[in-house]
Amino acid sequence: MTHKNNTKTITLRHLLIDNKKMLGLQFYPDKVVQIVIKSLNGVKWSTKHNMAYVDNTKENLKQIFDSFKKVAWINTKYLSSNTPINKDNGNLVLDEYRNKIMPDGKRKCPEEFLRKLELKQYAKNTARVYIGMFEQFINYYKEEKLIELNEIDIQNYLLYLVKDGKSNSYLNQMVNSIKFYYEIVLNMPNRFYTIDRPIKVQRLPKVVSKEEVLAMINHTHNLKHKCIISLLYSSGIRREELVNLKITDIDSKRMIIHITNAKGNKERLTILSNTVLKDLRLYFKKYRPETYLFEGQKGGKYSNSSVLNVVKSAGKRANLKMKITPHVLRHCFATHLLEAGTDLRYIQTLLGHSHSRTTEIYTQVAVHHIKTIKSPLD
Repeated sequence: MTHKNNTKTITLRHLLIDNKKMLGLQFYPDKVVQIVIKSLNGVKWSTKHNMAYVDNTKENLKQIFDSFKKVAWINTKYLSSNTPINKDNGNLVLDEYRNKIMPDGKRKCPEEFLRKLELKQYAKNTARVYIGMFEQFINYYKEEKLIELNEIDIQNYLLYLVKDGKSNSYLNQMVNSIKFYYEIVLNMPNRFYTIDRPIKVQRLPKVVSKEEVLAMINHTHNLKHKCIISLLYSSGIRREELVNLKITDIDSKRMIIHITNAKGNKERLTILSNTVLKDLRLYFKKYRPETYLFEGQKGGKYSNSSVLNVVKSAGKRANLKMKITPHVLRHCFATHLLEAGTDLRYIQTLLGHSHSRTTEIYTQVAVHHIKTIKSPLD
């Protein structure tokens, strides 16, 4: 990237024109820039994309940098592929999708799609969503060559999903899976930059009171289930993190829990409750898990669905009106800590949030400040 020494900017973008990879040059009208653009070897104009373009070659890229040196800043951020996710995880294998039998006439996810997910070691849940979404997309256009589909085709498919009543979250996930194929698998970053995404609706976290969480725990008489609910609430860990916890991840001397399989392949520490530790010791003596802290009846780690059923059932037994899930307990952990005066930065660390703005959403549901405000009616 050249040094940004003036206001003139050339943004480079990947384009596909006549099934050939091209390098687009996007710029604001400027006489000097236009003169340099016209001087480039092999330059053409795309009315569809409203920008100049040349063949996507190393020679042309060098030509652009040389020609615009000291004339304009070259913005190359759209040429870089996304960075790997879970790059050290090393345990994502997608053979079940690779070997599955599809119904007659149905296309399954391309091998290169699966291979790229494995290579970059995406989170299992993300990979599952991407594969399912992309298979729906390619079977909507099952007679078309994938490389020939364009922005209009994708917009039409998204419109079909809107008419089918799909949520904004669903549409965004679909866009992500499609862009993953064209931009990451085919190495054409930002190819479909004109695709309109639905406006993301930011919903407040669902939270119940501490008393209601305690009611759930007190109405759970199965010791294993009680430990699961208590640990989710007292530590703020995710369901996936809970089922991946190993016995060695519980550090009773330092009173911490070591989470090694966190979202995004990050490691972090969170707090271990004294109350929960007492129950865990009783649980360990009774159930004798071998590797994972919570294991199924036949060994191996406890299933995600079992954890969900444990939490939902406890909420029903406690006669709570809201449907309680493991993630609601995580929301309660963060909100109740905030209401107790815990610094937001510490809560961010305990939750494993990369950005503080993610954690700041809890300030909107914490009521300790709201309670200090006197209503004008009173």
